[in-house]
Amino acid sequence: MSFKTGLDRLLADPQLRAPLEGKRVAYLAHPASVTADLTHGLDALVASGLRVSAVFGPQHGVRGDLQDNMMESPDFIDPTYGMPVFSLYGEVRRPTGQMMSTSDILLVDLQDLGCRIYTFVTTLLYVLEAAAAAGKTVWVLDRPNPAGRPIEGLTLRPGCESFVGAGPIPMRHGLTMGELGHWFIDHFKLDVDYRVIVMDGYEPETGPGFGWPEGRIWVNPSPNAANLNMARCYAGTVMVEGATLSEGRGTTRPLELFGAPDIDARAVIAEMRSLAPHWLEGCLLRDCWFEPTFHKHVKTLCNGIHIHAEGPAYDHEAFRPWRLQALAFKAIRRLYPDYPIWRGKEFKYEYTDDVLAIDVINGSPLLREWVDDAAALPGDLDALTLPDEAAWADERAVHLIY
Repeated sequence: MSFKTGLDRLLADPQLRAPLEGKRVAYLAHPASVTADLTHGLDALVASGLRVSAVFGPQHGVRGDLQDNMMESPDFIDPTYGMPVFSLYGEVRRPTGQMMSTSDILLVDLQDLGCRIYTFVTTLLYVLEAAAAAGKTVWVLDRPNPAGRPIEGLTLRPGCESFVGAGPIPMRHGLTMGELGHWFIDHFKLDVDYRVIVMDGYEPETGPGFGWPEGRIWVNPSPNAANLNMARCYAGTVMVEGATLSEGRGTTRPLELFGAPDIDARAVIAEMRSLAPHWLEGCLLRDCWFEPTFHKHVKTLCNGIHIHAEGPAYDHEAFRPWRLQALAFKAIRRLYPDYPIWRGKEFKYEYTDDVLAIDVINGSPLLREWVDDAAALPGDLDALTLPDEAAWADERAVHLIY
């Protein structure tokens, strides 16, 4: 069976579109909300005859024009079609009642990366909650999870919720957006009219792409999500946003590499291999040099590590990006005991207050405490994390569509 996204199925099948006829339809989208031939979904839906009454944009905006993190988007009027475009990463994070009043049905068509911290996940929850309050219908036009089915990372702890932590989900959740919607509705007991327009031919366990269908063109869902390798690495490298190291923003390979001016990357890799070689399986690590053009360590030469989760060495089941990145932090802490790895509380990550960014990202202080505890070994982090991963595998099973 040839592969089709939810959007492509909706456009191809008049019967699927029939419930939308005559209704006011809102569209939540970004630059990767495209058809197989790369027509943007907004253009395609309007051309199909649907009455698109409003557009919503997530973080980085409908146009994906805002490069850096935590840059807000304004509302505006679409210059081509004249409908309002509402930002869900500007004055508000949650759709207001006034925004919801512009439509009857909201189509969510966001390409996700399969990681809890990617804010499109939280935006989906907020949309479902707003739709429940307003009595509106939500359809998810489902898309692939490029990170595939593997589960990894600590579950977010109660009280640690944020815009990068919608609920008790591990870092790498292994669900599509449509499946996540079902989990949100079940977990938060939402009374909302919800439907998933499922993909055709989606086989997340099949190589070489696994979560990403072979031959599918990659369009950046956010400015620093440049390719499939980044999507695979992201559940680990995103933690570097909470560190003083550069995560490669301001280079052409952000969130695939990390480093700093004052570390020896070869020594860090050697220390990682000596500590937990089994956490480095399924990929290749290459020491490299880079100079960020903006962001952390701007215009300063950095020694770093590039993670290659691609090519013949890639093993989808063995690759563990969250553990790999945790191990890199641990190796730096062992080699340089006084190194200031963590960004301080003055850096208000995703608008949180008085919490270290690394703890916001992980949904608890547990990973940071493991890194900083000189006596803690890799097995101690596994002892914390393996039960969380097993519990999530059981919990998500009922919501798997594919």
